[in-house]
Amino acid sequence: MPTFDMPIFLALNATAQTPAPVLALARVASSWVPWVFAALLVLGLLHPRLRRGALVCVAGLLLTWCAVHAIRWALPMPRPAALGVGVQWVEHGLRPAFPSMHAAGSFAVARCLGSLAPRRVAVCAWLAALLVAWSRICLGVHFPSDVLAGAAVGAGCALAALVLAARLPRWRAALPTARGRS
Repeated sequence: MPTFDMPIFLALNATAQTPAPVLALARVASSWVPWVFAALLVLGLLHPRLRRGALVCVAGLLLTWCAVHAIRWALPMPRPAALGVGVQWVEHGLRPAFPSMHAAGSFAVARCLGSLAPRRVAVCAWLAALLVAWSRICLGVHFPSDVLAGAAVGAGCALAALVLAARLPRWRAALPTARGRS
């Protein structure tokens, strides 16, 4: 475990003294933000003008899912509860925690939207991804290194999907560019 993990984890993990609204925000972020991202992707898949971008985002998420599972298989790092550290505020199994799937998926979507969506949508997606990452530590189910690794894996896999899609001649003209976004 990196040396920075424990002090940051203990500072961000909710305790009995944590205000109820903070804990509620963490639960909502952890439970609902991924579903909001999923709903947006489904809507994007249904809309003809947004379909290709949504497909790139789905490809990034699939790469992310595979990468996270491969890393967890190769490096089965324990969750804080398995080490008897902090307070766990949501029921969670003791399967490997590194990297965080919630953070990875959220950052994959944010990275794709950062390239494909209008600026205000992209900023909201990045803020939502940061909120999800914080919530996983606050709720006691991940160490900071888990969410940082998840963020890197998700953003990296999304970037790979964006680069691959841009290299496909048929898709290149259909994907929006960063220029001209509002």
